[in-house]
Amino acid sequence: MKLAFDCRYTRIGRHDGISRYTAGVVGELATIDGLDLTLIISDERQLVMLPDGVPWVKVSGPTSVLEPLVARQVNRAQPDVVVSPMQTMGTAGRRYRLALTVHDLIYYANPTPPRDLPAFVRILWRLYHKAWWPQRMLLNRADAVVTVSETTRGLIAQHALTKRPVVVARNAADLPEPAAAAAAADAAGERAAARDLLYMGSFMPYKNVETLVRAAGELPGYTLHLLSKATDADKRRLQAIDPEARLVFHDGVSDEEYHALLQRATALVTASLDEGFGIPLVEAMGYGTPIVVSDIPVFREIGGAAALYVPARDAAAFAATVRALEDPAEWRIRSIAARRQAEGFSWAESARAIAELATGLTGRSAPR
Repeated sequence: MKLAFDCRYTRIGRHDGISRYTAGVVGELATIDGLDLTLIISDERQLVMLPDGVPWVKVSGPTSVLEPLVARQVNRAQPDVVVSPMQTMGTAGRRYRLALTVHDLIYYANPTPPRDLPAFVRILWRLYHKAWWPQRMLLNRADAVVTVSETTRGLIAQHALTKRPVVVARNAADLPEPAAAAAAADAAGERAAARDLLYMGSFMPYKNVETLVRAAGELPGYTLHLLSKATDADKRRLQAIDPEARLVFHDGVSDEEYHALLQRATALVTASLDEGFGIPLVEAMGYGTPIVVSDIPVFREIGGAAALYVPARDAAAFAATVRALEDPAEWRIRSIAARRQAEGFSWAESARAIAELATGLTGRSAPR
């Protein structure tokens, strides 16, 4: 079976969430015996972030005006099945089976589009999220739908977004060797006393970073490290919330810097009001770093019994929960539980789910 994976959302230089999902899944798909994998790209620089030695085909970009007709370009690769990590891939004239991916339904409640999209795409984005019917129309053009969490699959069913089968292929993370997590647990006293809190994510309204800043203001001696790139306006806005809060804006970190910070932090914190998944939670837990997160369904799915849950807008509760980790014994218990929980997430497992879906669409025997 020839499977083509749409890798056009792969970032150049550094992954974001969908880019990391793409790289993680195709890296494992490339190792499955009996699967003829092809990568669909729009820029050859994307290949640096993808597995070596896999055949590829170049087509127009996903935000191009040619997107409605992109299937005509993809047809030239003669795939049996195409899987896209988004739901907006053009389908006019396709001659293959297609699975589209829904990561979340965040933007129906939070319609502000990402800032890095072209202006005309931002306008279409807002219009698209004004009603449910455009999503239904897009998903029902496909033969199947993939999503990254049971929480999102439940929401797809709740809103009757598709008549197609829905398969969960969860997000994951590249976990360090178990020795790294063991070392974290052994350093419980030092880590509990570090007073460093990490936030990895954007500064869009639904991320509710303001609550984390207020919590930091109630935690004298603690530093809240904001790792993603922030605009000057975001920095001024957050600093004005509580001048007592000790904030460090990193404006983006490399994977190496991120992992180094995880290995010495007291906790990773996030107060999101809505998410489709939460890769930073799995990344932190993989390093044995406790997570203090908002009490929303998808975080319960990811964090299980290992995470510490707080009402999303309750800064005082966030601060009190972080203080509980100052006890080295409590910190060590949470660290060990975090690593155990992280081990339940695997790119290999997600790739197998996608491979089984693809073979089911063709009616062929599943590859090994």
